[in-house]
Amino acid sequence: MLSTRRWCYNWLVALFLDRIAELQSALAALSAASAAMPLMAHTQMQAALPFTVAEKLRTWLEPLGRHHASLSGIRRQLLVVQLGGPIGDRSTFSGKGVQVARGLARLLDLGIAEPWHATRDPIVAFGSLLSLITGSLGKIGADVTLMAQTEVASIKLSAGGGSSAMAHKSNPVNAEVLVALARYNAGLVGTLHQSIVHENERSGAAWTLEWLTLPQIIVTTGASLRLATRLTSQIHFQP
Repeated sequence: MLSTRRWCYNWLVALFLDRIAELQSALAALSAASAAMPLMAHTQMQAALPFTVAEKLRTWLEPLGRHHASLSGIRRQLLVVQLGGPIGDRSTFSGKGVQVARGLARLLDLGIAEPWHATRDPIVAFGSLLSLITGSLGKIGADVTLMAQTEVASIKLSAGGGSSAMAHKSNPVNAEVLVALARYNAGLVGTLHQSIVHENERSGAAWTLEWLTLPQIIVTTGASLRLATRLTSQIHFQP
């Protein structure tokens, strides 16, 4: 079970890193293709000052770079051995708990750590980082939705959602979904933070809450990264 869980986390981190890198490449290519094209910046939903496509996309790309670095670094805190015995003090290993934990860490290719039955902050930090990722993607979705408005029309999407009543419409569905998923994860991560409140040396309630929320955060993050890359391929800036 420990080996399977480690493989699962390692695979997830690698998958998310790959998807972030793919999105970065797609956005960089989009920026290069239209870098000098003028856009109107908007502050507080009002036209502000002119800038360029490259400057706009920089605000999308920079957070992704930070998230990629943070996700790479979180492996040290996340992929660590959990061996504490019944109450988390390794007292049932005849005084050899530390040696057993180190041997287990080597066997499973995990980092060494103190028992963390009741200290779940690394797990919660992982969920929080995933919520930051989906939040940044939600910002992209919100920008695209506004820029694709008929009255603004600085972006044209090559694919969108049709309307059965208004055939002329191409609704920015993928962008809207990114906003919804960002808000959904933001709510879930608040619930996940409740699992830090861990009674004494082991809490069935906190663990149950953790595993009700964390899988949903992970699934939402994977879907958001996939949709963001798809949305990027649909964007065409218009002068």
